[in-house]
Amino acid sequence: MIAERPKQFLFIALFLASALPFVGSATALVVGALFAMVLGNPFAIQSQKISKWMLKLAVIGLGFAVDFSQVIEVGRSSIVLTIVSITAIIGLGEILSQLFKLNKNTGVLISFGTAICGGSAIAAMAPVIKAKDHEVAISLAVVFLLNALGLVLFPMIGHYFGLTEHQFGVWAALAIHDTSSVVGASAAYGASALAIATTIKLTRAMWIIPYTSIAGVFWKSDEKASIPLFIFGFLAAALINSSFPEYQTLWHALNVGAKQVLIMTLFLIGSGLSISVLKQAGIKPFIMAMILWIIVSSIILLLIVDGFIS
Repeated sequence: MIAERPKQFLFIALFLASALPFVGSATALVVGALFAMVLGNPFAIQSQKISKWMLKLAVIGLGFAVDFSQVIEVGRSSIVLTIVSITAIIGLGEILSQLFKLNKNTGVLISFGTAICGGSAIAAMAPVIKAKDHEVAISLAVVFLLNALGLVLFPMIGHYFGLTEHQFGVWAALAIHDTSSVVGASAAYGASALAIATTIKLTRAMWIIPYTSIAGVFWKSDEKASIPLFIFGFLAAALINSSFPEYQTLWHALNVGAKQVLIMTLFLIGSGLSISVLKQAGIKPFIMAMILWIIVSSIILLLIVDGFIS
């Protein structure tokens, strides 16, 4: 076993190396996870805090490659699809939770995280349904594992089915849980896929508030969820990019920098995976979440390939 100080230096070196342009999203995530599982993350608490802020900065920076009118159009055209899909996923999740006899709160959190945007949705819903700490931890662990799988598998599946960048961007945004993995997978697929996926995912995240408000009525809760503020940063960046095209060189540089920040973030997110996290998740919640995810992603992929979702 490596001593603590060399382990810390090695961790920092790998973190900084993930900023190199030839390092991909999946590579950074896998290296971070392997480091944590084999050697243990020497900066576990710091990694968790820093990764959240880095992800927000990365998403805001990615907005400099998006046309603001595209954001408005995507939001307007996807309202019906968003409401139907979120409601259907939550409903299916409830059915599977009962079949697997999961704790009610755990089932709700996993379903909500699958339907909207992973960890952010779980964190927003948890106080509304008065979820206990271990219920939140289990839900986050399960979603984290599926996010890691999605980041690696989705680009391969997309290429296998010959999805266009537009099709893949839509599929990734609707079928992968967390914003970080959506952005990572779509960035590996192409620039157009990245722009589409990020726009759809962040538009979808805005539905956290109405759905948590509905949950608050059923749970008789006074807790209020707040929409992630970095979404407004993304929208502002897209507006700036569209309003001042003469500074396109600067916006491009900020966008490229944001992509590298994202890859560094994925290394930190991967380093949050450990044997204890795997044990904490347990097998039943993971199987339930996996079945829900496979059904949802398969149906959405089929609808995209057949042209029902465009």
